[in-house]
Amino acid sequence: MAYPACRVVCRGMTADACFSFVEPQKRSRDYSPKLSDLSDDDYVPYVPIKERKKQQLFTLQKMLGNLAYTEEVKDDEATDSAASQVNKDGDVDDGGEKSCGADDDDDLNHAGPHAQGSLFDRMWELKKKAEERKETERDKKLKVEAKILESVAEKTALMGVAELAKGIQYDKPIQTGWQPPSYIKNQTEDKSEEIRKKYRILIDGEEVPAPIRNFVEMRFPTALVNILKARGIVKPTPIQMQGLPAVLSGRDMIGIAFTGSGKTMVFSIPIMMFSMDQELKIPFMPSEGPYGLILGPSRELARQTHEVITSLIDSMSKAGFPQVRCSLCIGGTAVKDQADAFRRTGVHILVATPGRLIDLLQRKIFNLEVCRYLVLDEADRMIDMGFEEEVRTIFSYFKGQRQTLLFSATMPKKIQNFAKSALVKPVTVNVGRAGAASMNVTQEVEYVKHEAKIPHLLQSLQKTAPPVIVFAERKQDVDAIHEYLLLKGVEAVSIHGGKDQEERVAAVTEFRAKHRDVLVATDVASKGLDFPDINHVINYDMPEDIENYVHRIGRTGRGHQRGLATTFINKSVDESTLLDLKHLLIEANQRVPEFLVELASVTEHELEMGGEVGCAYCGGLGHRITHCPKLEAMQNKAAGSLGRKDFLSSADY
Repeated sequence: MAYPACRVVCRGMTADACFSFVEPQKRSRDYSPKLSDLSDDDYVPYVPIKERKKQQLFTLQKMLGNLAYTEEVKDDEATDSAASQVNKDGDVDDGGEKSCGADDDDDLNHAGPHAQGSLFDRMWELKKKAEERKETERDKKLKVEAKILESVAEKTALMGVAELAKGIQYDKPIQTGWQPPSYIKNQTEDKSEEIRKKYRILIDGEEVPAPIRNFVEMRFPTALVNILKARGIVKPTPIQMQGLPAVLSGRDMIGIAFTGSGKTMVFSIPIMMFSMDQELKIPFMPSEGPYGLILGPSRELARQTHEVITSLIDSMSKAGFPQVRCSLCIGGTAVKDQADAFRRTGVHILVATPGRLIDLLQRKIFNLEVCRYLVLDEADRMIDMGFEEEVRTIFSYFKGQRQTLLFSATMPKKIQNFAKSALVKPVTVNVGRAGAASMNVTQEVEYVKHEAKIPHLLQSLQKTAPPVIVFAERKQDVDAIHEYLLLKGVEAVSIHGGKDQEERVAAVTEFRAKHRDVLVATDVASKGLDFPDINHVINYDMPEDIENYVHRIGRTGRGHQRGLATTFINKSVDESTLLDLKHLLIEANQRVPEFLVELASVTEHELEMGGEVGCAYCGGLGHRITHCPKLEAMQNKAAGSLGRKDFLSSADY
C-alpha cells in the first residue's frame, strides 16, 4: 500500500523504502501555530467596528420581531459597495481627488457608539416600527374578514330567473302620483340633516326624500289622520318620518329600526293608498290582482299584518273611500276558501307566507302579472330560516318592475348587501344600530341552575302584572312550562310549531284579548308579533342567536311604553353568546351582572376594528366574523350534508 504523504517526498521509491525515511513526530510544548500551518478554513478575518455594529443592530431588531430594518441594511451595503468602487486605490472616477486617508477618516466618522445614535435610540425606533407592524396586522385581519364575508355572500342577485337570463336591469324607481308640499320639497339638505340628527335617523342612498314630521304634511286624507289619532298614533315615529316619504315617492327601501317602532305602518299605509288609487282608476275584476304583496316568515306574523291592514281598510271604507280587498294566504287553512275569494272579487293586497304562496302560484290560482308592490317583512329572518330559494322563485313570477321594501329590526351587513341586489337605487333608513335592543326595555340577567328554572319562573312572574310572555327554545320545554303553570293555577296558553293551526290561532286570540295572563311560546311568536301592553318578557333559556334575543325582548316596551325582560342563563350557554349579551347590555346602558363583567375574550380588543363593531355576519357585538358561531354552525351543516346531497336532482339549470 502506498502512503500519500510519502509520494510527495520520495516519488518513484517503494513504499517500504520510503517508510524508513519518515521521522516520527514528537510532542511539542509550543502551542502557538505557525503562519504556514494555518489552513484557509481556520482563518477568522478581522471584522471592522462598522460591520460589528450592523450585526448587533440586526440581532436586536430580530429579537424585537421587526424585519423592516433588513431593507435598510441592504441599502447601506449597496451604498458601501458603490463607495468602494469610487474610492478603490484612492482614485475618483469623475476626476475628483480623494485619498485613502480621507476614506479612512470617513469610516472613523461613521464608527463609534454615537455615529448614528445610541443603541437605546435605535431600540426605540425599532419599537415604533413594531407598532407600525401591528397596524399592518390589523389591516391583514380586516382583509381576511372581508374575504370571509365575500365567500358567504350570495353571488346571484335576488331577482327573477327571466330577468337574470335576459340581463334586465332597472335604472329608475317607479313613479307615483304623490308629491310632498312645495316648502318641504324645496327644503335645504342642511335642514333635512338637522331633523335626521335630532331623531337619530341614519340614511344611505341617492336623492333621499326629506323627512316629514306630521301626517298632515304627508298629504294623507283627513279621515286617515283621524283614524290614526283614534288609535293613539298622533305623530309619526322616526322610522315613519323618513320611511313614509321614501315609500310614497316610489323608492325601494331597506328599513331598520328597533322592535315596536312602527315599521308595519310604513308599508301598510302606502300599499292601502296605492290600491285605492288603482281601484278609483279601474276597478279590479274577479281573478285580478294582487297589486301589492306582503311576505312574512311565520303564519302568526302574516295574520297580524293582515288584521292591521284590514282594520285600516274597513275604517277608510266607512269614511267613504273605495273598498279595497285584502286576502290572507298561509298554511294550515283551506286553499279552497282563499281561491274562491280571489276568483269571486279579485284581490288588491295579498299577505302570505312563502310556502303557501308558491303552491298557489304553481297551481295558477294566483298570479303576479299586475303586482307592483312587494314587501319582505322580517327580511333577514326569512333568509336565515331557509326561505331564500322560495323568495327567488316568487320573484320569477313578476312580469315587470316592482317597488321592493325590506324591513327588520336585525339586518346584518351581509343581508343588506345581498338585498341591495334586488333593489333599484335603494334608500336605507336606519333608526339606531341594526340589531340593537329597544331602549324602552329594562333587561335583567339572572344566573339560574337548570333544575331550578321552573320554580324560579314563578318568582319572576311576580315582578310585574300580566300579560307576560315566556319564551323557551324547545317545544318540550314549552309544554312542560305550560303544564306546570296550569297546575299552579296560572291562566296560561302556549304555541309552538308542533301545534296545529287552529290551536295556535285560538291561543294567540285569547292572549291578545287578555283572557289569559301568560303566553308560553317558542321563537315562532318572537318575530314581529305585536301584543298590546306586554309588561314582562321572560327568557326561560338564552337563545343560541343574539338576534333571536333582540326579537324576543322586543315584544315588550313597544311604542312609547316601558317594559321588563328577564333572562335565565347558566353554564350551558355558549361563551360567545354570553359575550354578545354582555356588549348588548353595555350598548343599551343596562346593568351588567358580575359574572358577565368578569367574562372576557382574548379578541375583545379587536371588536371595533375597521369602524364596524362586532360581527358582519350575524350582528353580534361580542365577536368578529372570524369567530362567529353562527357562521361556523352553517358551514358545519353544509359540510355534513355534502355526502348526502343528490347534486344531479338539485342542479341549478
